Amino acid sequence: MFLYQYTARNATSGESVKSTVEAENENEAAKLLQKQGLVPIDIKLDRGSNLGVLGKYFNRVRTKDRILFSRQLSTLINAGLPLIQSMRNVADQTTSKSLKTVIEGLITSVEGGSSLSAAAAKYPEVFNKLFISLVAAGEVSGTLDKALERLADQQEKDADIISKIRGAMMYPIIVLIVMFGVIAFMVIKLLPAVQNLYSTFPGAQLPLITRILLSMVHAFTHYWWLVTIILAVLIFLFLRWRKSSGGRSVIDRVKMRAGPIGKLFMKIYMSRFSRTACTLVGSGVPLLQVLDITGDAVSNVHIQNSLKKAADKIKGGAALSDVLSKDPNFLPLVPSMIRIGEQSGTLEQMLDKVATYYEKEVDQEVNNINSLIEPILMVILGVAAILIVVAVLLPIYGLANQSSLSGG
Repeated sequence: MFLYQYTARNATSGESVKSTVEAENENEAAKLLQKQGLVPIDIKLDRGSNLGVLGKYFNRVRTKDRILFSRQLSTLINAGLPLIQSMRNVADQTTSKSLKTVIEGLITSVEGGSSLSAAAAKYPEVFNKLFISLVAAGEVSGTLDKALERLADQQEKDADIISKIRGAMMYPIIVLIVMFGVIAFMVIKLLPAVQNLYSTFPGAQLPLITRILLSMVHAFTHYWWLVTIILAVLIFLFLRWRKSSGGRSVIDRVKMRAGPIGKLFMKIYMSRFSRTACTLVGSGVPLLQVLDITGDAVSNVHIQNSLKKAADKIKGGAALSDVLSKDPNFLPLVPSMIRIGEQSGTLEQMLDKVATYYEKEVDQEVNNINSLIEPILMVILGVAAILIVVAVLLPIYGLANQSSLSGG
């Protein structure tokens, strides 16, 4: 059962009613309201309430499900099936309950006279501006199947880039977790044993590094609750700051300028911009709308602001290539290729070439960072191992010296 928010009109009094209802799908929710003497006006899934705090996470539609939906719907429409029948077939085939609920909602809206793009706009957490704009362009031009195929291709390329970056990060994360576990075990188990050994020798003093580590162990073991609270508060404040306009601006600027990571992110941004713009231009979306949608797709506030400024200048008669060539937030190849496309009337093809080029560059940058991470991790591991060994062995070496001097 799912929880739905609805707006309805009382058939007797004409009064407007807003509330929630539990049902298997949107159609069932509408039938339940009609039995209560209500005329449904708007029904949508309450994603935040179905599983409490984790509702949004567990009820989300995964990227691969969206890709499959776009691909299957495109194939069925291209085969000549009506839109509603095509969506029903896709709903029957999908294994995602969340997506099935959304598709059933789309079917209800389309059966009620809505366009697919307008129906999809009711689910902004599932269908972004790119999806809605491409579907709208496909509906107007009669090429909905091609628009959906372009969407599937676009989403696959985005997902592929994200997958490669996550894969590259897994190795260092696992190594650091194991290293932290080993160090924690040695510090918590071995150092207290060394301290107990020293306590049997009156006047013996532990080395400074050992005393520091022991103080840290003591603080953590006796005040772990305070450490946990402080960490939780700091994480909460950071996450809240990251969502603020100032926090996003700082983080996005760091992504663009932070050494090798900055190069990687810049190429990712250029790839996203070019691929999204290529898809939209190929579907006949107006240029100003293309810039608005690509600004959201890039997911960087500085590039988004640059595209907004570019749109204002284009309204005044400037060419896109001229505007972007003066913008430091765009790599030089992008405006150069756009200029060729503007002059030759092949803007879509030029954007596709730029996107393909930067997608390959992203692969290379990921490999470069991977090769750079390994020696850095070795250095970190070496330094940590030396610190622990020194903290453990120095006291033992000191006791051995003291014993030998006493025996002599």
